[in-house]
Amino acid sequence: MKIKYLVYALLVAGLGALIYYRISENKKAGEEGKGGGPGDKKPVVVNAIVVNPEDFSNTISLSGSIDANEQVQLTSEVSGIAEKIYFTEGATVKQGQVLVKINDIELRAQANEAATKQKLAAENERRARLLLQKEAISQEEYDIASADFKTAQAQTQLITAQIAKTSVRAPFSGIIGLRNISPGTYVTPQTIITTLVNSSNVKITFSVPEKYASQIKLGTTVTFTLAGGSGKYSARVYATEPAVDVSTRTLRVRAVADNANGKLIPGTFADVLLPLDKTADAYMIPTEAVVPVQGGKKVYVYRNGKADEIKITAGTRTATDVVVLDGLKAGDTVITSGVLALKKDAPVKVTITPKKQ
Repeated sequence: MKIKYLVYALLVAGLGALIYYRISENKKAGEEGKGGGPGDKKPVVVNAIVVNPEDFSNTISLSGSIDANEQVQLTSEVSGIAEKIYFTEGATVKQGQVLVKINDIELRAQANEAATKQKLAAENERRARLLLQKEAISQEEYDIASADFKTAQAQTQLITAQIAKTSVRAPFSGIIGLRNISPGTYVTPQTIITTLVNSSNVKITFSVPEKYASQIKLGTTVTFTLAGGSGKYSARVYATEPAVDVSTRTLRVRAVADNANGKLIPGTFADVLLPLDKTADAYMIPTEAVVPVQGGKKVYVYRNGKADEIKITAGTRTATDVVVLDGLKAGDTVITSGVLALKKDAPVKVTITPKKQ
């Protein structure tokens, strides 16, 4: 029985000692929390950079397409049998060169008939004029003869024009594509005979986001590369659409590039690098140094062993950096790591890292 009470006494004593220990530790921790100031806290080790003003030249990457300087699908303006084909696929042709001849035998017969009628009408008009001078006929009768002559002239001119259209000519100099007809094919204005392309110069068309639209200037030189290629080419911006596309919120821009060597093939894609306006006296800081806050953005600057909170005005953002337009000054040490856990006046120990060029 005595042993039983002894065990109980030991258990009560142990429990009391444990309770006393926990109360003492909690009290000690509370006193440390109340009595310790910012200077008593262990500094947070962070990375930082020293900023200085520099000129910032931004370049954006865009996707574009290469188009021929001139390109047209050749068709005949009149229907008929393709009598002769005067071009070779892939050959270079000159402006005005006859490419296809449509059979015009019926039109020539109509032209002979019209010429005969015109000759007769001309003679009738001559006679009527002489009779009018002698007052042998009325003015009305002469007007009828004169109108018949002019109608005959117009008919002759119309048929002559139709005959001219039976010769399909190159509208500009260029390279002929693959032909879709053979001699003897009956062609209509809907029949595509071949394609003519002039690619001595090529056009590069690309779309710029609307926020950069105001920075597009005619005469700007852009560089571009071809998909799968390593060569770099240059082009000059010569035209833009007059308005932003409301569906895509982009502005279409067109540049022209020399293609004397024929390496740029129309229809291919191009990766375009477009230079934008330069910003003078800009401060470049890493993206991870910027903390979004209500109403703007902030950064932490190292001052006198502590983190100081600074509101900034941010500009263009690149893949790794942000341009700071206002809020920083030359020589500021901007903290670049652990910024989400920092608070104003928190003690910090910085390691200066060199700024990437």
